[in-house]
Amino acid sequence: MRKPAACLFLAILALPATASVRAQDLSADAREDDSGFPYTVVGDALVKVGIESDFRPLSVLLADDEADTRAELNRRMRVDTTTIRTLLQERGFYDALVSADFEPGEPRGQVVFTIDPGPLYRFSAVNPALLGVAVGDPVDSSAVFDAVAALALDVRERGFAFAEIGEPDVLIDHENATGILTVPFDIGPPGAFGTVRFEDRETAPFSNEHLAVIARFEPGDSFDPDLVEDLRLALLSTGLVGSLSLRERRGEAARNGVPAVDLVVSASEAPSRTISGEVSFDSEDGFRLQGVWQSRAFASPEGALNLTGIVSEQQLLAGAELRYSNWRRRDRSLSLRSALFSEDRDAFFNRGAEIGVAIERETTLIWQKRWTYRVGAEALFTQERDRSGIQTSLRDYVIAAAPATVAFDATDDLLDPREGVRFEAHLSPEASLRDQVFGYAVAQLGVSGYFPASDRVVLAGRALVASIAGSARRNIAPSRRLYAGGGGSVRGFGFQDIGPLDTDGNPIGGRSKIEGSLESRFRFGDFGAAVFADVGQVYTSSAPGFDDLRVGVGGGLRYYTSFGPIRVDAARALARRDNEPEVAVYVSIGQAF
Repeated sequence: MRKPAACLFLAILALPATASVRAQDLSADAREDDSGFPYTVVGDALVKVGIESDFRPLSVLLADDEADTRAELNRRMRVDTTTIRTLLQERGFYDALVSADFEPGEPRGQVVFTIDPGPLYRFSAVNPALLGVAVGDPVDSSAVFDAVAALALDVRERGFAFAEIGEPDVLIDHENATGILTVPFDIGPPGAFGTVRFEDRETAPFSNEHLAVIARFEPGDSFDPDLVEDLRLALLSTGLVGSLSLRERRGEAARNGVPAVDLVVSASEAPSRTISGEVSFDSEDGFRLQGVWQSRAFASPEGALNLTGIVSEQQLLAGAELRYSNWRRRDRSLSLRSALFSEDRDAFFNRGAEIGVAIERETTLIWQKRWTYRVGAEALFTQERDRSGIQTSLRDYVIAAAPATVAFDATDDLLDPREGVRFEAHLSPEASLRDQVFGYAVAQLGVSGYFPASDRVVLAGRALVASIAGSARRNIAPSRRLYAGGGGSVRGFGFQDIGPLDTDGNPIGGRSKIEGSLESRFRFGDFGAAVFADVGQVYTSSAPGFDDLRVGVGGGLRYYTSFGPIRVDAARALARRDNEPEVAVYVSIGQAF
């Protein structure tokens, strides 16, 4: 917002510039036919001096196109000539001559401005030196306010939390068309963080002790406003906070006499319980409904209970998870989960239960992190059979696993990246008890990259390789084998349909796989489109052979919402086989990768 010149230049020694109104028959209050005074405003002079765009929203003449009386028309012209003079003064023209004339005409008269801006005043001295304003620069109020704001930000970023910066003062010299800028300024000593606490413990979502865990600073650390903003974002990402404000107060002196900056947090609690849902569809697996009931204040601090239900044509699941966010340190979570499930896939049928525990470093939409990890342990008790025809009855499996994942994300957005790279490595040593105990390990490595070819086009690509080593495929539970195909894998194929098949054409999984995708994404406002080619294959050996690759090609539409794109893709397999779909369709939220 442009601030009026009178607020900035507190010590102007100037003679008023001329601002006049000339009109014919000023004694007349109205036309004889009492039809008023319709008019148009001629803005050529405003355009010439470069103030037309700023003048337009401030003009009283432009707010209407007819005055009831000549006196009213004259009043509007006087107000607008004063506005023009003020705008010119803001730009350094202190001797501007401005006049307005009304020229009668049919069907409308014209209001014509005449403007002589006069000399441009320039600074002859600037104290203290400011970034963006120097000796010889025009006496421009916008530049001065911007420079003072930049000075305040600079000293704050340097740790001077209590620096005092007064209102800028400009002394005008009309004889030499110059100005002297002075900004009262006392930087004071640098600050250090003091205490951080909630203002009202009755409405606080958790204790002051846990608030200190979330903060990335300790009492006595040098004050850094970026860490204050970091704390604000971290509090919002807990989901426990509705409205939020952080105020800085001068506290008791920290070590070495440095003034302490205490942070007082005012927060209102957000609704602690929410219900969310997701609907997806593809032509092979049909509709999939997922609902989650969450209580974020189930246990203190930040202990959230999530109850999840999934219903689809091929999957049923009921699960519960207790997740402690910021567990003992910032950005680390502890989760305990259990689930009952049943899956009836083209590749296998299984049913059972699982329990697990995991510690991870989280990333969120509010605070996306580059490095994340997840380590844990899980136990599964399942009954399974594949579709090979050899295995006709359910087999019991008891599986213990210790999965670990590390990921790097340098993209600009979690759900709709436009540039950057992602990398993820996963390793899961597993022990299985079926007639005897045996072990194997699942390893997977994936990378994706995004390149903005233009403002509207993004080129995206990904590659993935996975392997199971240590045991023959027949010993591994069907649900733990590797598969490819589907909306998040190789489009154009059914879910898990790529790879080794039995005599009836059913997938039976493998011990290694590769996948890759190339996609061009086009965006036009809230809508977009994509064309893509996906490739992949599953192999019986533990090392991929990189042969007999299956390829799917297609395109899709995107609708971009505030929480991410809604995606509709259609794809077809090249060299399509009899048991493969003519066209596979996928509908979900978020990009394919």
